[in-house]
Amino acid sequence: MFKTIFPLSLIISLRFLGLFIVLPVLSVYALHLEGSNEFLVGITIGGYALTQMFLQIPFGILSDKIGRKITIFIGLVVFLVGSLVCAYSTTIYGLMMGRFLQGAAAIGAVGTAMISDMVKEEVRGHAMAIMGGCIAASFAISMMLGSVIGGYYGVDKLFFYHRCPLCFAMIVLYTKVPNPPKIIHNYGADETQLRHILKDKNLMKMNITNMLQKGMMTLAFMVIPIIMVQEFGFAKKELWMVYLPAMLCGVLAMGPSAILGEKKHKAKEMLMIGVALFAISYVMMGYAHKAPWFIVGVVIFFIGFNMHEPLMQSMASKYAKVHQKGAALGVFNTFGYGGTFVGGVFGGYFLQHFGIMEIAWVIFIICILWLFLIASLKNPSHNKNIYLPYGEFDISRVEHLKGLKGIVEWYRNESEKILVVKYDANLTDKETILAVIS
Repeated sequence: MFKTIFPLSLIISLRFLGLFIVLPVLSVYALHLEGSNEFLVGITIGGYALTQMFLQIPFGILSDKIGRKITIFIGLVVFLVGSLVCAYSTTIYGLMMGRFLQGAAAIGAVGTAMISDMVKEEVRGHAMAIMGGCIAASFAISMMLGSVIGGYYGVDKLFFYHRCPLCFAMIVLYTKVPNPPKIIHNYGADETQLRHILKDKNLMKMNITNMLQKGMMTLAFMVIPIIMVQEFGFAKKELWMVYLPAMLCGVLAMGPSAILGEKKHKAKEMLMIGVALFAISYVMMGYAHKAPWFIVGVVIFFIGFNMHEPLMQSMASKYAKVHQKGAALGVFNTFGYGGTFVGGVFGGYFLQHFGIMEIAWVIFIICILWLFLIASLKNPSHNKNIYLPYGEFDISRVEHLKGLKGIVEWYRNESEKILVVKYDANLTDKETILAVIS
């Protein structure tokens, strides 16, 4: 499975590298551009998320129709153009436009849907953890390289140098990434319509969770560099000393979270712990009068954020039916990028007109309400799958599954010549299903 998933995870990670590598220093850099202020900086930091928000669903639907690979390639080209615009911009408005173009490469959901296509649901959590680990690695590398290269050579160089990894990603896409299997949907195919996806209560709760989590992240990268530089006297090239311990602790938290969440079926609990850590971290940052306490708050934030990362996409993909995945994950990422944009704008506005303490209390209240939302999620672990090779069932009787209580969906994998039946183990069992279609 690793050889199948890693090349695609690498491509997604290289794209995220271009977004992450500027975060440690972007707010400080953008604040000194022509025409800039804190509010416009907030829009610039979260600006890529606005176009991501509007294009995630179209890209997801497009990938369902024309194929995942070509859709990802289109996204990488658009991202490359946006990076070059950012590199050559000398005003806050030019930088903002480049960030909008970077966000137009809305292929996050497509990559996740492609991984879901290529692995069985029982090991999907492991596959998502591999992708999450690759993204986390790019995040950690970004925190180091971004603050060092940006501090010594200029933030514009970060945008310019990233064209090489993007070109490498395009080569990997067509040389190392296998084609996803051909799927024929037999049941519920009309549910690809957005109204069915938006009516699914569990998917909507995950959408809101993604929105809030990504909003917290952007808000953190809006306020942390500015507070560290303006309040505690750090230089831009010294910010890596804050991000390095935070990222190391965060990466160490990913493994236990993935194991407990996926193998021990404690995903809800891991998400709730992460939310609690968000609340604690912002309160600590809001009331820190000395740099060490502020840094402890940053570390706690990264632990909570990285506890979420290996679980979020996996949980959302489990709630979505196979023929909905491109569109459903498009909706999921739309909410996430909407949160990213709002987090940047909210942080810029509050930092300009109020302060970090007021931000901390707003976040604390949001986290309390968020905990109740996650607690009401249905546990996806009750759904199980049967994999039947062609010839081991009567294909003329498959339609009888429609009348069987507990059937979630079924579909045919034409590439591997198998029938896949997903069912709720609390309502039916394998023997009953086999009796219907044998």
